[in-house]
Amino acid sequence: MIQPETLRRQLRNSPLESITEAFIHSTISAMNQRRHGDLDKWMDIIAALPEARPSVVELDQAIVKIGRIEDMDAEARARLKQLLLKLHPWRKGPFEVFGILVDSEWRSNIKWSRLESVIRPLKDRLVLDIGCGNGYYMLRMLGAGARYVLGIEPSQLFIAQYNALKKYLPEKYQAKKYETKKYKTAALSSIPSSILPLRCDEIPFDAIEDNGLGFDTVFSMGILSHRKKPMAHLTELARCLKPGGELVMETLIISGDAEDMLVPKSTYAKMPNIWCIPSELKLRAMLSEAGFERITTVDITATSMNEQRRTQWMTFESLSDFLDPGDQTKTIEGYPAPLRIVATCVK
Repeated sequence: MIQPETLRRQLRNSPLESITEAFIHSTISAMNQRRHGDLDKWMDIIAALPEARPSVVELDQAIVKIGRIEDMDAEARARLKQLLLKLHPWRKGPFEVFGILVDSEWRSNIKWSRLESVIRPLKDRLVLDIGCGNGYYMLRMLGAGARYVLGIEPSQLFIAQYNALKKYLPEKYQAKKYETKKYKTAALSSIPSSILPLRCDEIPFDAIEDNGLGFDTVFSMGILSHRKKPMAHLTELARCLKPGGELVMETLIISGDAEDMLVPKSTYAKMPNIWCIPSELKLRAMLSEAGFERITTVDITATSMNEQRRTQWMTFESLSDFLDPGDQTKTIEGYPAPLRIVATCVK
């Protein structure tokens, strides 16, 4: 999916340039272990996307917009939609690409709206997005003025989706015009983002620490409950941050005042890879144990079918299928329905 020279070019003159080779080593190792059987098909889809130059790119809006409808003729736009649909399922979004609305399963802009005004401003910050999916949040981070955003995502399909979108982002990129809140295609500099096909535990932590580097902000959204060893994940996040850097944590929790932890017997909301769901108090205790302070609960919200649902772009089962049809306060297994917390803290 990503060649060493491509990564070297992407990281050149970035804050991470000094540890490029460590990231290349990790990436090659991961790809050798986990090359997906459909990867060549997805790369062929990206190569077949019709050529076009967007007249506008807006990364700071709820719907990330790349191009206008008049930037591409109707025949090419129909082909573009057909090819993008072949990269199904689209979990995160929404995007508008030359007038085509990619209506993803998650209306990720709703989650972003819960946190964008309460986290530290991202302007000029070095940002890491763990489990970044197809890069929706990464693009919003760039729209907020981040200096450089690195995404970590083991799903090669989601990286293919990001690369399909990135094909239409200008090769060169202008820093944000805060007065217009738009990106134009003139007077541009290198686009400051990359996604690597890594799991969190494959990040070259030693190289980051040995070179005195660290991210200003790290996002871990929707990852903690999928980790068999949640404390190890929190420790990994701390190792990525510079002292005083901010962690933005979004995860499932259970309600209650005690330091409880739900450990599903098999599946949770039909997901087989949910290992633990802490209470708010338990999460705060875990973050403290991992070396974080100034732990602040920003938001607690029950997931709704307005935010997560089946669409043309994600036709598999979604939230409505995961809940008890007779009692939507419970999952199909009888556990409490999904409740999500956004918390911030400092290393």
